[in-house]
Amino acid sequence: MASAKVLLLGDIGVGKSSLARRFIFDHFDANYKTTIGVDIMTHDLDLEDGEAPFRFVLWDTDGDFGQQIFSSVYVVGAAAALIVSDATRPDSLTKAGGLAETFASRFPGRPAKVIVNKIDLLDDPAPRFTVDGLSADDLALTSAKTGQNVMQLFRTLGRTIRRRA
Repeated sequence: MASAKVLLLGDIGVGKSSLARRFIFDHFDANYKTTIGVDIMTHDLDLEDGEAPFRFVLWDTDGDFGQQIFSSVYVVGAAAALIVSDATRPDSLTKAGGLAETFASRFPGRPAKVIVNKIDLLDDPAPRFTVDGLSADDLALTSAKTGQNVMQLFRTLGRTIRRRA
């Protein structure tokens, strides 16, 4: 079975752990518990009919790291990164853009996507977000609370990683 280490990066409280739990357990817990260091979780997902499942090894990182995460051993061997921001906190999107830029320079050619999470909290049913240096294809809108776009995000990422291998 193919597997890949995927980093979950982003500021504190943007929903990295909630996104992982929604993906793995299809569950949302409103009780916020901050990650200290890193939590490692695995989940197998069928990407295509008739193909072997793909194993995601998610490294859910502490939001306090910021850019310093790239100086830690946690990033070694990363195949991809999901860089999570909070739709209600524009500063978190700016920080996510910076993390995406650093990931791209440290890991050329490896997929990285900026996730705008918590879209369920917005009044606009079709919000538009932009990050300097990123195309619309580099962004994804999700809600860990409702599950909106979460499985699609991981399925697409898994296919991208599998194609690169």
